[in-house]
Amino acid sequence: MKTIRIDCHLHTEYSPDSISPIEDLADQARRIGLDKLIITDHNTIAGAMILKKRYPDFVIVGEEIQTTCGEILAYFVEEEIPPWLEPEEAFQRLTAQNAFISLSHPYAFSRMGWTEPEMLRYQPYLDAIETANGRNTPRLNQKAADFANAHGLAATAGSDGHAVHELGRMGLELPDFHTADEMRLAVREATVFGDESSLLVRFYSRKAVLLKKLHLK
Repeated sequence: MKTIRIDCHLHTEYSPDSISPIEDLADQARRIGLDKLIITDHNTIAGAMILKKRYPDFVIVGEEIQTTCGEILAYFVEEEIPPWLEPEEAFQRLTAQNAFISLSHPYAFSRMGWTEPEMLRYQPYLDAIETANGRNTPRLNQKAADFANAHGLAATAGSDGHAVHELGRMGLELPDFHTADEMRLAVREATVFGDESSLLVRFYSRKAVLLKKLHLK
C-alpha cells in the first residue's frame, strides 16, 4: 500500500494568530512533498472548506476546537464546532459526524493542554492524541507519547504551524487513506517524522495577532 506524509496540525489566515495565505500553504505542501493538506484553524472550517472545493482530493477539512478544558483536533469535519463547549458536548457533536478526534498538545498547560485525568475521562471518544507537536518541547511530546503507549492510543503529529515555513516540520508517515474510518486504521501503522521548531516561531503568531488588531492584515 502507498505510504504518504501528512502534517496533522496547521493554521492559516483564517485563524486569529496566523496570516498564512491558504494558496501559499497548498503550494508549499506540494513543494515539500506532503501528500495531503490538513487544515486545522482555530474554531472555524471556513478556510479549509474554500481550499477543499479547489483541491478536493488533496485537502482534508479539520478544526482545532477550544473547549472549556483544552483544545480538540478534529479531521474530516463536515459541520463546524463552535468554541467553549463542554468537552463532552464537543466530542458528541464530532462523533455524530464521524470525525476523527485527537487532542491538541497534551500537558502543555500554558496552551490549554489536557491533563491525564481529563484524557482518561474522555478516552472513549478519542481516536488518537497529539504526541508530536512542533511548538511543544521534546519533554512534553515524549510525555504525551508515553501516555498514548500506556493507554493504547494512536498518535497524531504536526507542526502546529502558523507561518508557511513551519509546514511539514513534524508529521506522520502512514498508509494512504481517504476517509475518517480509513485514517483510524492508518494511524495505527504511522511513524512520526521531523522535530520541534525553535521557540522563536511563536513570534509569528504574536505578529499575526498584532497585525490583525491594527487591521493591517
